[in-house]
Amino acid sequence: MNILITGAEGQLGRSFQKISQNHSEHNFLFTDLPETDITNKKALNTLVKKHTIDVIINCAAYTAVDKAETEKELAYHINAYGPKILSEVAKENYLKLVHISTDYVFDGNSTSPIKESYPTNPKGAYGQSKLEGELAIASAACDAVIIRTAWLYSEFGNNFVKTMLRLCKAKDTLNVVYDQVGTPTYATDLALAVMQIIDNGFNGYHLYHYSNEGVLSWYDFAYEIFALSGVKVHVNPIESDQYPTPAKRPAYSVLSKEKIKSIGIKVPYWKESLTNCLSILNQ
Repeated sequence: MNILITGAEGQLGRSFQKISQNHSEHNFLFTDLPETDITNKKALNTLVKKHTIDVIINCAAYTAVDKAETEKELAYHINAYGPKILSEVAKENYLKLVHISTDYVFDGNSTSPIKESYPTNPKGAYGQSKLEGELAIASAACDAVIIRTAWLYSEFGNNFVKTMLRLCKAKDTLNVVYDQVGTPTYATDLALAVMQIIDNGFNGYHLYHYSNEGVLSWYDFAYEIFALSGVKVHVNPIESDQYPTPAKRPAYSVLSKEKIKSIGIKVPYWKESLTNCLSILNQ
């Protein structure tokens, strides 16, 4: 298949670049701004026709959660209008679309792993913009898979793992919130899951949740990053109220993987995936 990856320079897009060498049966076209704008329908139509694209994997997103509160128009343009255009292009050109969404479409008030069927209730502009992108795809009636994920990290770009490793070089003590729980997602694992879904084939509209297995707080995550890296730094657990942010973070972001595992997707345990990522970073 000919597969178009948008947002190819983000951490998930770069993870697709990394694993593409192990999927030589497919032809990948990696694109990002300024060459490819997912809100430009005419340019997208020209691109998919020129390269006879079969599948679009949309990794393009506005992900600055706090800045979205003051840049709402831009966040909605990329996260809501962009997926709308992509779904129209997919529908009109008989393509399949895979779109990545987020746990921020929920309010974080759940006390059990969040299933795809649970009611959405975003608490900020970022989550609301991502939800509207989901709804646009669902209403387009194209062949599409939406995967909601959480706590994404990788050896690429900016993320929690790399931030912790950077901060520990300058500080002996770090404050990390312990009252927000979820599960990290190693971007390579997510990319591999997406490729398996594409290889298995799909028709119609599907919604899945994907993160690694297990449950932990941001404090637990930081503690393990340092332990596995052999770094000596004191991690001080604090409550969210002690670290205020413009956008409210979900207190509970544990996603149920029951549905995606039912279609044969294997989900690695979070510590196993973190170990793999750190080994690459340490190289």
